[in-house]
Amino acid sequence: MTLQVRLVLQALAEVPDQQRYGLEIVESTGLLPGTVYPILARLEQAGWLHSQWEAVDEHAAGRPRRRYYRLTADGVAAVQVARATAAQRRRGPTRMALGWPAAGEGY
Repeated sequence: MTLQVRLVLQALAEVPDQQRYGLEIVESTGLLPGTVYPILARLEQAGWLHSQWEAVDEHAAGRPRRRYYRLTADGVAAVQVARATAAQRRRGPTRMALGWPAAGEGY
């Protein structure tokens, strides 16, 4: 999972049951729209996101309608796995995984 995908997932996971629109995600990640929108499309195809267009009168609102995204249950699970994986990488491999003796055993 790339850093950019993790940033998008993190932005959506800040409040998992809240919908966020594309430019909100762009602003919170600091990524360019040309990076964020393809990621959102791939995550939706993977079943990690659900999206829907808002029901708004564009003329009355004075802006185009927004497409809102929120994490699905699979997306929430993916975020948890990504966070655990990132935490494990920061800690580094365990002594056992490297085949080293436990602390105090020596060679």
